[in-house]
Amino acid sequence: MRILVTGASGFIGGRFARFALEQGLDVRINGRRAEAVAHLVKRGAQFIPGDLSNAEVARRLCQGVDIVVHCAGAAGTWGRYQAFYQGNVVLTENIVEGCLKEHVRRLVYLSSPALYGDGKGLLEVSEAQLPRHFHNACAATRHVAEQKVFGAGEFGLEVVALRPSPVVGAGDMRLFPAWIEQQNKGRLAIIGNGLNSVDFTSMSNLNEALLAALFVDTPALGQAYNISNGQPVPLWDAINYVMRQLQLPQATRYRSARAAYALAALNEAGCLAWPGRPTPRATRAAVKYASRDFTLDISRARQHLDYRPKVSLWSGLDEFCTWWRGA
Repeated sequence: MRILVTGASGFIGGRFARFALEQGLDVRINGRRAEAVAHLVKRGAQFIPGDLSNAEVARRLCQGVDIVVHCAGAAGTWGRYQAFYQGNVVLTENIVEGCLKEHVRRLVYLSSPALYGDGKGLLEVSEAQLPRHFHNACAATRHVAEQKVFGAGEFGLEVVALRPSPVVGAGDMRLFPAWIEQQNKGRLAIIGNGLNSVDFTSMSNLNEALLAALFVDTPALGQAYNISNGQPVPLWDAINYVMRQLQLPQATRYRSARAAYALAALNEAGCLAWPGRPTPRATRAAVKYASRDFTLDISRARQHLDYRPKVSLWSGLDEFCTWWRGA
C-alpha cells in the first residue's frame, strides 16, 4: 500500500509519516521545508516537493497512491481570513480533486476540534455539537474543508476525518513551547481558578488513530471522529508538570479571567490597527482555552475505529520534555 502524507515537514504529519514507515508502508511525503523531511527520506520516504495551492502539483502527488493522509493546513486563532481559507480550504479542495482524478481510494483528513467553538466551557463534546456560527477564521475554514472532504464521498472517494484534541509529544513547536516562552519572560500566569479540565492527545495515540483510519471498513467511513487520550486533566497541572520537568519556575500567579480577556481584546485591537497586523501577545481565544473546561467524547472512535488510547498524557509530556532539552 502506498500512502501520501501532506504536511510532513510539520509536527503531526512528520511524526505520522515516520510511524507509517515503521509499519512497513510505502510512504510518499510532501512538505514546505525539504530540510525538515530529510530524516524521513533517509528512512525510505519518497519526497515530492511542491505547493499544494497548485492543483496540478496536488494531482501529481496523488498519482499512484492508494490513500492520502492530509495533514497540511493552517492552524491558530490569529490571522487574516484569506490566509486560513488558502491554507485550509484551497489546499483541501486541490487534494480532493487530485484524489478523484487519480482514483485514490481513500482520503483521511486531519481536522480540528476548533470547530466546536471557543465560547463557554464544554465537557464531553460529541462530533455533532457544532455551533451555528464559527467565531474565528480557523474554525470556519476547517468546517468548509471538512465539507469538501465529505462531499467527495458522494463521488466514490472513501473519506474519514479526525479531530484530535491538542497534541503533545516530541516535535511540538506550538503548544507547550508557547507557555515555556511566556514563563521564560516572566509573563505566565494562571488564568481563572486553575481548575479547568482539558483533553490532550499523545502523539503516539494519534498515530494509532490515523493508522486505524487507513484500514477501517465501510461502516466507519464518511464520519468525523474526536480523538484524545480519554483522560481529561486540569490544564494548569499539565503546564506546571512540564515546568518542573524542565526545571523552570512553576506558574503560581493568578489572573482574573475577565481581566485577562479584556487585556487580550485590547491587545488584539492594537495589533489590528498596526501595519502588518502582528500577532498579539495574548488573544481572547487563548484566554478562553486557558481558563475554561474543554473535553471531547471519543466514544464514536472507540466504537468504529476500535481506538484505544494507550499512552498517557504524562508519558507524552515526558517525551516532549526529553526532546525539548535536546533540541
